[in-house]
Amino acid sequence: MTNNCCTPSRLAAGSLSARPRYDECAEFDVSADSVEIPGGAALVGTRAPQIADDGEGPLRKVKVAPFRLGKTCVTNADFERFVKATGYPTDAEKFGWSFVFWSDLSTDIHSKGIPGLEWWRKVDGAYWRDPRAEGRSIIEQALDHPVVHISWNDATAYAKWAGGRLPTEAEWEHAARGGLGDVPFPWGQQEPNDTDQFPCNIWQGTFPNTNTGVDGYTGLAPAKAFKPNGYGLYNMVGNNWEWSADPFKVSSLKKQVKTRLAKMRGFKLVKGGSALCHKSYCFRYRIAARTGNSPDSTTGYQGFRVAWDSRDGVRP
Repeated sequence: MTNNCCTPSRLAAGSLSARPRYDECAEFDVSADSVEIPGGAALVGTRAPQIADDGEGPLRKVKVAPFRLGKTCVTNADFERFVKATGYPTDAEKFGWSFVFWSDLSTDIHSKGIPGLEWWRKVDGAYWRDPRAEGRSIIEQALDHPVVHISWNDATAYAKWAGGRLPTEAEWEHAARGGLGDVPFPWGQQEPNDTDQFPCNIWQGTFPNTNTGVDGYTGLAPAKAFKPNGYGLYNMVGNNWEWSADPFKVSSLKKQVKTRLAKMRGFKLVKGGSALCHKSYCFRYRIAARTGNSPDSTTGYQGFRVAWDSRDGVRP
């Protein structure tokens, strides 16, 4: 098992298995809930890596074509519509469990911890509609929140149904920068803190024991919480991790990195950090930050947003 910060994989629980692709398709109007991202030379990476072994550097230019990207991550309301239309079963439902952060659980819910990551609990019955396995649907209370407990397989199935796809790393970073160029955060250079700078939903306090919630949230925030970036995109960092289309790869000659990557064969790239990230432990709420997870893994802070080739699916 590899200590992968806020994204534990099913490998940690000893149950990784394949499942078939889901190929249901439907027309989908993306014009209202997405924005056009200009093409050109996209900046990817950083000159100042904070977690070098993740492959954050170097800063480089990658050509991208114009594309559209969801203003927000896919919400519970969005995913509910997909499931009603298709009957799609998520990976968490198939496996019968998912990972839930310890403080999100009721004290009477039985769970198992992961050695070295005890704050993540393997919880039977946790999935997107009942994210804390409380026996009641979250949909009515949180329609505007990002859908979570979503695997890469699930995200890919939804994106295909919506006539789109998951964004590449280059597209994601290009969009997250919001036209500002070489900046570490979607809003610019100003770093969030625990006292007076709250541009996104991350952890404040002492991880993993005390989250003061001074940014207004001790868990997930609505998908449109906080100010959008220059392209009109919400929560590109913080709140919940976002799956990308790319595999997780790192170019390194270090033996320790190669050993780590050998345990992550087949993993997919995840971007953006989450509400559980804090600089003292997981400084991954930066644009260049990156990690990976197995394509069937799910947690209570793992979601996605959809990309479309420019103008695809947009009705006049």
